[in-house]
Amino acid sequence: MPWSLDHFPVAMKNLEPEVRNKAIEIAIALLRDGHDEGFAIRMSISRATEWGRLHGPLSSFRENNRSH
Repeated sequence: MPWSLDHFPVAMKNLEPEVRNKAIEIAIALLRDGHDEGFAIRMSISRATEWGRLHGPLSSFRENNRSH
């Protein structure tokens, strides 16, 4: 199933928009590689969430405000 910014799996609805966009990108790539839809959704959410932690808009804020 082709997904877009306006049409995406329900499982992605609570993701931040930037992370959701990355999840859609990853899911589409996984589908192209022959993975089934359920796997693509689960794996893309996991990978995009990790990406968001490392590269998302709040990553530098979190890094700068860590407790020492």
